Amino acid sequence: MRALALLGLGLGCALGAQAAKIKILNIDGPGVGFNDPTPVVPVGGNDGTTLGQQRMNVYLNVAKKWSKHLPEGGPDIQIQADWPALSCTSTSATLGSAGAYSVWRDFPNAPYPTTWYSAALANTLAGADLDEGTAPEISSHFNVNLGQPGCLDGTPFYLGLDGNAPANTVNFAVVLMHEVGHGLGFQALTNGSNGARISDGTNAYPSQWERMMYDNTAGKTWFEMSALERKASAINPRNLVWTGANVSAAVPTVLNKGTPELLIKSTENPAIVGTYVVGPASFGPSLSTRVKAPVGRVIDQADGVTGLACDPLNAANAALVSGRIALVDRGTCSFTIKVKNAQDAGAVGVIVADNTAGGPPASLGGADETITIPSVRITQADGAALKAVLTGDMRTSDNVKAILHVNKDQYAGADLAGRALLYTPNPYQSGSSVSHWDTIATRNLLMEPAINSDLPVYRVTPPKDLTLPLLQDIGW
Repeated sequence: MRALALLGLGLGCALGAQAAKIKILNIDGPGVGFNDPTPVVPVGGNDGTTLGQQRMNVYLNVAKKWSKHLPEGGPDIQIQADWPALSCTSTSATLGSAGAYSVWRDFPNAPYPTTWYSAALANTLAGADLDEGTAPEISSHFNVNLGQPGCLDGTPFYLGLDGNAPANTVNFAVVLMHEVGHGLGFQALTNGSNGARISDGTNAYPSQWERMMYDNTAGKTWFEMSALERKASAINPRNLVWTGANVSAAVPTVLNKGTPELLIKSTENPAIVGTYVVGPASFGPSLSTRVKAPVGRVIDQADGVTGLACDPLNAANAALVSGRIALVDRGTCSFTIKVKNAQDAGAVGVIVADNTAGGPPASLGGADETITIPSVRITQADGAALKAVLTGDMRTSDNVKAILHVNKDQYAGADLAGRALLYTPNPYQSGSSVSHWDTIATRNLLMEPAINSDLPVYRVTPPKDLTLPLLQDIGW
């Protein structure tokens, strides 16, 4: 039986009846984090009268909710917790991080030999505290500066227990549900940035996740791959899936049918024909209403190749996009301005080509109730492929047609076989890649890399979520 302390590994309580006890180990210093004496007014069922008390009350409540899903009679689970200053800017922030404090292999009742398991799961499977209580099972950290100038300005944690987080706040209970999920085992353990397995100093061993991580391009699981193959798989957008039986059975009850897609058809340009991965817009109509039209490329900058559509389109560009789907470039102005200018020129849809490399393309953010046409984002590489055809006097062609729609044969967040997609953006995102569900999932899931405002509090089971099915797949 071997153990290995992870200590710094992170991803971005109370007793449940007859279930494992989850205990919080407060390691904050005096006056900091859970010990902050700042007076506060009770909010949303949280009757704490200091900031530190309210923070701890939320953690206690979340731990109680999680404990109800754990096996009866399991060993205590200790979660080390504190409030350091985590990375942030005025417009983005790391809300928190958590993960296994240590990993174990070859313990009593281990489902697979020579395989690493997160500490909390290893203890539960073994039916005993493998380190005899000398260390916690989970380490967690939360951003003490959130909402202050320079750290997601004006967007603090909401510390109520009722799930009614006001606008411009982050529901701390949801963040905690997410981070405790990581600590319990929603964590790949194998290093996605280089494909390396955890070594005990002599040999490297796979994690329990590897047998259920399948790359559709390679046709292999991570367990079957070399380190270089795993590294490539971790940046293979929307091609790495989870094959665990519990998650696959739950996908139809949790995810919505209909994956957003862009189809390009052309008899004269076979190289561009196919299905393009897209990021749908948060504004305008959904892609459930199918739009088919030729593509018209906007060029409105002095360089003769860029089309920003940040100003009303001139007559020449308007003629190219009227009755067509406009191809424009990302940059300089908001997405809603680009789409509205194309709409005003008569476009029936918009494709925004990204201006930075990588994928999958993120969604188009913004809000404008006057926008009535659909729009999507595609990768820089896909945009370049389309522009290479729509050039010179051929900036529009009836032979290059686009179809914006949803593929109703595919669940949003799963592959065509109904297997849930793991998050594998290119370039690799430390703390997010591999150990989360893909952001295309709809409904939104607790274990996506970003906390969505519409997540129901305390829900980890179908038909609301896929978190518990994955934990069951790995042995819970």
